[in-house]
Amino acid sequence: MLGEVSTIVVSSPDYAKEVLKTHDLIFASRPPILATNILGYDSQGLALAPYGDYWRQLRKICAMELLSSKRVQSFQPIRGEELAKLIKLIDSKEGSLINLSKEVTSTLSTIVSRTAFSRKCKNHQEFISVIKEATEVAGGFDLGDLYPSAKWLQHISGMKPKLEKLHHQADQIMQNIINEHREVMSRTVEGQHEEAEEDLIDVLLKFKDANNLTDDQIKAVILICTLRPKLEKLHQQTDQILQNIINEHREVKSRTIEGQHEEAEEDLLDVLLKFKNTNNLTDDQIKAVILDIFGGGFETSATTVVWTMAEIIRNPRVMWKTQVEVREVFDKEGKSNKSILEKLEYLKSVVKETLRLHPPGTLLVPRECKQACEIKGYNIPFKSKIIIHALTIGRNPKYWTDPERFTTSSFDYKETNFEYIPFGAGRRMCPGITFGLIDVELPLALLLYHFDWKLPIGMKNEEFDMTETFGSVVTRKDDLYLIPTIYHP
Repeated sequence: MLGEVSTIVVSSPDYAKEVLKTHDLIFASRPPILATNILGYDSQGLALAPYGDYWRQLRKICAMELLSSKRVQSFQPIRGEELAKLIKLIDSKEGSLINLSKEVTSTLSTIVSRTAFSRKCKNHQEFISVIKEATEVAGGFDLGDLYPSAKWLQHISGMKPKLEKLHHQADQIMQNIINEHREVMSRTVEGQHEEAEEDLIDVLLKFKDANNLTDDQIKAVILICTLRPKLEKLHQQTDQILQNIINEHREVKSRTIEGQHEEAEEDLLDVLLKFKNTNNLTDDQIKAVILDIFGGGFETSATTVVWTMAEIIRNPRVMWKTQVEVREVFDKEGKSNKSILEKLEYLKSVVKETLRLHPPGTLLVPRECKQACEIKGYNIPFKSKIIIHALTIGRNPKYWTDPERFTTSSFDYKETNFEYIPFGAGRRMCPGITFGLIDVELPLALLLYHFDWKLPIGMKNEEFDMTETFGSVVTRKDDLYLIPTIYHP
């Protein structure tokens, strides 16, 4: 149990198969989560919508239109243009230390923004900034999600401080504040002090006796950030930006129909607006889908590109083999060949191994049990929250030889069966796999074709820090800095 919610963490392929395949329909829905309810327009996006008619309708639109292979390929000119800018930028810094994490993230965020909004988006950087902040905030938990019966807790949430050394200082400060509030409340009751507007601590102190709260429990709640107001503020920001973008698209479409504007290539928002009337989609539902595309788009792809570069810089032979393949194929086929990625088999195995060791989401999006059932002798209660631990499954020594080591041979003679699920599986499997993999494989291929790469001067492989962050997307703790040298065929 996490709080009052029955929570099952699945960390083996056998049990993952039971949840994602054998009993997939029972576990096809999503639990209510404060962050997604506020930021995701009451969870109306494809990733977080409850299972039902609306979700099936949305899934069909995404599979047939938004994320189809044809649609993904139609954005190749955008990828080509933005990646060419990235290569030109790195080229200008040959021999210098560059922040590859920053440059890759910036490029992929622009690609996702242009595919979603084309060049009509005037708020690209502002929107990306809000999305990144929202992702960080939503990576925490809300006390109300863990204690549904304690309604007052739904207004309070956050995470413990990261630095233990601040605990004693914070404890003393907060105890003083609590004591001051008690004194003020006492004087107010006695009529010696003018009654003031209640703050968070006043509310907690009122609940102290009725809910048997200790001072330490009150301090713990104070110490964590108040998540709901921050989420609501973020929601208002994203909502306003998205509504402006939708309105701009409508105006451009109207002028195009009237012959006042040259017809432009369709972006994903254009496609959604076409389906608005025939599928009864509201503006809020369209915004929720756009947020899905951004949330599951640029940051996960950028994270995987950076992790791949970090792994192969530590493995010179893997780097060399990947570059040999990329350069041979590109020199023979040309870099503009649409099907060129299909020929880069070794690169694909390198990306697979990176996703095994560093899945963008250590924990897959939670599922909810829609009816009580039994899995391998365990009773799963109704409304249980199911969390698939993709990282643990990908490093399970029962299924992987030397699971902590990066080796492309992991997939040489293996047909995976739920021991490799970075994109999930079953009905709720990530629908944007094709989109995401192209945005990983193509940047990597170009970076490895055009440049040779070195660690910062004086750094040895064994000194290279591979520490991860904690959050909804697991990135490197430190940005990746490397030195490029231009490759001359």
